[in-house]
Amino acid sequence: MGRKGPGRHMKREKTPPFWPIHRKEHVWAVRPSPGPHPIEASIPLLVLLRDMLGYAKTRREAKRLIKEGGILVDGRPRRDERFPVGLMDVVEIPDAGEGYRMLPVRGRRLTLHPIEGEERGYKLCRIIDKKTLKGGRAQLNLHDGRNIHLPDGGDGYRVNDVLKLAIPRQEILDHIRFEPGVLALVVGGRSVGAMGKLREIGSEPGRWRTAALETGEGEVRTLLRHVFAIGREEPLISLPEAD
Repeated sequence: MGRKGPGRHMKREKTPPFWPIHRKEHVWAVRPSPGPHPIEASIPLLVLLRDMLGYAKTRREAKRLIKEGGILVDGRPRRDERFPVGLMDVVEIPDAGEGYRMLPVRGRRLTLHPIEGEERGYKLCRIIDKKTLKGGRAQLNLHDGRNIHLPDGGDGYRVNDVLKLAIPRQEILDHIRFEPGVLALVVGGRSVGAMGKLREIGSEPGRWRTAALETGEGEVRTLLRHVFAIGREEPLISLPEAD
């Protein structure tokens, strides 16, 4: 009987195009572990440290640095070199005094954006599902795999709303309702990296529902699932400068 389940290895030619690695220099790449983000929307911690930040030249060097626990993701040390780092995750290197947030830019799904001060202490999380538990409690399922329990039923929270969470303690600091007029960022599709004011939410069925944003370059229409609210009058996070 053959082995079942996903493969443990990944060839470089099969990696997502936004990974900053050479496709033909070697055969194999680091396959992300199962975790808060899927393969197609994350970068393994080892690739981030070696190929994006340049703190190591080889996999062995990067693996040793990670095993020492000096790399924090959302305020917690991660010792798995395959740990998937994805949208809005905060990466810190305390020994170097550096902090970054994973954000999209034009033409690239994910990149590291330097952040300073108190901005390293929180992240934005989108609600992707909401459930009612026994006793009337609500469970909010977030885009990065977190689950937030609310004792009051969570009547004010809806799918696609965004929470500003303190990390690592997961305290809700702010709540952005997903509605026309909010500032939003396109995190997928051909318009990835575009930022503007949400003008309209379409009426299409299911996963094909669209949304329109008014940006500095005109209107952008994309799938609703690619739109991530980031603030009301001003964004709650700093953003990469447009090219």
